[in-house]
Amino acid sequence: MDRSHFISGAPVVDRYLQEGYEAVRGMSSRFAAAISAWCLKHQASNGIAGHFAEIGTFQGRYFIAQALALEPGERALGIDLFDWPTAATLDIFLANCRRWGLSDAVMTVWKADSGQMSPEALRAKLGDGPVRFFHIDGDHSPEPLKRDLDLALAVLHPQGLICLDDMLHPGYPFLAGTVERWLVTNPAMRLMCVIDREDIVAAPKFLICHIDAVPLYETALMERFAAFHYVLGGDALGHFCVVLTPNPRIAEVD
Repeated sequence: MDRSHFISGAPVVDRYLQEGYEAVRGMSSRFAAAISAWCLKHQASNGIAGHFAEIGTFQGRYFIAQALALEPGERALGIDLFDWPTAATLDIFLANCRRWGLSDAVMTVWKADSGQMSPEALRAKLGDGPVRFFHIDGDHSPEPLKRDLDLALAVLHPQGLICLDDMLHPGYPFLAGTVERWLVTNPAMRLMCVIDREDIVAAPKFLICHIDAVPLYETALMERFAAFHYVLGGDALGHFCVVLTPNPRIAEVD
């Protein structure tokens, strides 16, 4: 697969994606990281300010790309227990971030269980302003995922994005069911985009936003990533959602 076309359009991010992304251990795809970073730049170009937060930071592969996409004065918050696979994970994460120029002025590290957090505590870690992009890659069990979604929603910018990792992953075949139930109980939120997998360890992501924010992203994503746009889209609880995939094609039918 030719990954040279997986670019965000932000030079500092794309340098990291090309030169450092796969050197940082992790399981988020470069394809999804480029699209996510573009979303952050797209938000900023439309006057949306706020922070980036991630549950399940691990060694920083995806975190670094998104932190590099932020505007001056915005912060990246990395939340993890940092105890897997060893107690050295936090030190490795910090070293990776420093290597790519992330200082304490840009990022905050929170060694904690997201399931024990309140929105107020999370806001206190970030200071002023909402989270405009919240990435969830934590505990993949139903109740913890629901708690993480509720936490993200409580601090989200009205036009912000919640990004969920490992959706439609064969290792977690019912994980998307938790998201479906959460969307049914939060009808103001909508699955806006599916970012398809690169391979089994670079799984799909869902982008979720408020219904009113869908027009901000929908057409822009289809146009900016036209080479990766699966034109039939997806059926998301009766609503259209954008589908971006590294190799878009429609099966030939005789």
